[in-house]
Amino acid sequence: MPARPNFAFIFPDQWRGDCLGSLGHPVVETPFLDEIAASGVTFTAAYSPSPSCIAARASLITGQTPSTTGRLGYRDRVPWRYEHTLMRCLRDAGYQTLLTGKTHFYPQRASLGFEEMRLYDTQKHEPGYVSDYEAWLEIVADGQIRDTAKEISTNSWLACPWTMPERFHPNTWTMDASIDLLQRRDPTRPFFIQIGFHRPHPPLDPPQRYYERFEAIDLPPAPVGDWASRYDQPPETVNASSGHLPEKVLARTRRAYYAQLAHIDYQVGRLINWLQQNSLYDDTIIVFSSDHGELLGEHHLFRKTNPFEGSARIPLIMRVPGSGFTGARRQPVSIIDFMPTFLDFAGVDIPGTVEGRSLLPLLQDSEAPWRDFVHGEHAPGWQYVTDGRQKYIWESTSGRQWFFDLVSDPQETANLIDISDHNEGISFWRRRLIDVLAQRPDDGLTDGEGLIAGARLPSVRPELLS
Repeated sequence: MPARPNFAFIFPDQWRGDCLGSLGHPVVETPFLDEIAASGVTFTAAYSPSPSCIAARASLITGQTPSTTGRLGYRDRVPWRYEHTLMRCLRDAGYQTLLTGKTHFYPQRASLGFEEMRLYDTQKHEPGYVSDYEAWLEIVADGQIRDTAKEISTNSWLACPWTMPERFHPNTWTMDASIDLLQRRDPTRPFFIQIGFHRPHPPLDPPQRYYERFEAIDLPPAPVGDWASRYDQPPETVNASSGHLPEKVLARTRRAYYAQLAHIDYQVGRLINWLQQNSLYDDTIIVFSSDHGELLGEHHLFRKTNPFEGSARIPLIMRVPGSGFTGARRQPVSIIDFMPTFLDFAGVDIPGTVEGRSLLPLLQDSEAPWRDFVHGEHAPGWQYVTDGRQKYIWESTSGRQWFFDLVSDPQETANLIDISDHNEGISFWRRRLIDVLAQRPDDGLTDGEGLIAGARLPSVRPELLS
């Protein structure tokens, strides 16, 4: 294991935790990620502390919980003002810090410690802002090709395969930009590159030839829980976050999503090849993860923000060359653990503001002492605690509760909250959530003895972001 390793952090948006070939998914094809997993470690109980783009990314770069970062949910146009960030710590320790693709920072060209950035952001929150991908596409395609994300909503469940030349696709551009930055890197310094694919976040626009690979594949039924009847109605719009789609429509949606994963996996293969050809593969720690998942029609739900597995569980693979670290780790981990892990490997002091824990002890010993569970939330009402084997969910705005046995029911089809045989387990997990929330009395979510229904959390805490 190199003393000052390089880091290639592959961080797509909205990639489900179960969607890896190496985990036995019946449809997904990810041979290059499977190759990384075969010589690395896969964490099978990794979760987002707040399953939407902005909140999760704030936890990523600070190593803090959403409550501490001040971002408890999704809200645009709130400035990012954090002193201690992953990228800044690495940069100040001598690393060259690079980024391609999505950040979701604001202002949109805020660096927060990245030295060079090639941005792709589908939204325009500032006058005059144009992402680097959009500017490039306008020049090379002479205005004849438009990004799908400029044509339809970036939260739609519609499948819309990309029929233009593949070299113009955002996935291809993101890896092109990554390789270009690496080719022009400072060879006297170790590098940290974050490769932020915007996809598989909608629009669901995989290249046509990738979509065609999945057209004839039989799909297993999308799971629908015994608790999901309230969502069993036609969606109101093509951007709706819930609704019962006709089977053929949902099948197209799911195939387009899986095809998008396959295309990104191919881009990962390009990165592996480039690192190998340039004698960097054995000096580079490769980490693959995501900010949150995608419900993909399960339980008649789409997108993210809630605590169900399709939304809150994320993939996490780490390949540490020369370490001998391999296999699976089943302990519950969170995005807040990423920053201290990178800093630990780099030999950089971890700031006292960090609340996550380095994963290095777990990589070294699969039986190392670890936390018992992780806590996640998303404003205004979602709260959850899980160890990857059982999960308790509470919606503060309505008081509704869910309890799942993820070992026997990984697709969360049976809500056990009213099953008397599980009363003891439910009380145990509810107590864990109460203890977490009791540390935040001003939120009004608990009196220390029980949970208080009707409370709503704000998306941001302005006092922490000024």
